[in-house]
Amino acid sequence: MAYGIRLKIWGDHACFTRPEMKVERVSYDVITPSAARGILEAIHWKPAIRWVVDTLHVLEPIRFQSIRRNEVGGKAPAGKIKSAMKRGDLADLQLLVDEDRQQRASTVLVKPAYIIEAHFELTDRAGPEDNEGKHLDIFNRRAKNGQCFHQPCLGTREFAASFELIPPGTPLPQAIAESRDLGFMLWDIDHQAKDRPALFFRAVMENGVVKVPQPTSPEIRR
Repeated sequence: MAYGIRLKIWGDHACFTRPEMKVERVSYDVITPSAARGILEAIHWKPAIRWVVDTLHVLEPIRFQSIRRNEVGGKAPAGKIKSAMKRGDLADLQLLVDEDRQQRASTVLVKPAYIIEAHFELTDRAGPEDNEGKHLDIFNRRAKNGQCFHQPCLGTREFAASFELIPPGTPLPQAIAESRDLGFMLWDIDHQAKDRPALFFRAVMENGVVKVPQPTSPEIRR
């Protein structure tokens, strides 16, 4: 049995980066299912449950803004990190930000706001003490009190997300009266597969609402 929730999220800016843009960040028109899942997991997640996003409601007009941000140009090699961990010596494992800073342009969303409709399912790691009602109560309590394991973000860490639980039976805010084909959008990353492939789906917004295919849907493509 699946237990559903409704969560309103909003912020000043957002950047749900398109993977085909290799140098400068360009945001999708709306939040991706994987970003929505990340926000839910920031509020409550355990290995016993798996969040599945069902529907995304777009509450504010889709507007973009071009900005420039300082970013680190490189990253620590994975092999070097593993070697340092095996040695137990992390002294040489560092990135000097002042020496590797680059200014890059980004195209981000302005004043985004969404409603996430989602449900969770118990995984094969659920124990005898795990049940749907327990985890639903925990999520509702934490979301109502503004609690989270870490600050949820709208795509990137510098764009913090505010959130508010919408109780059952409460009418949803009106979505924007706009329909458009959003093209192929990132659904999520398959972390169970060896090479962790990206999964995509054809996103269509109808009157401000995007229906998200379920994990077993043939609409999801690799």
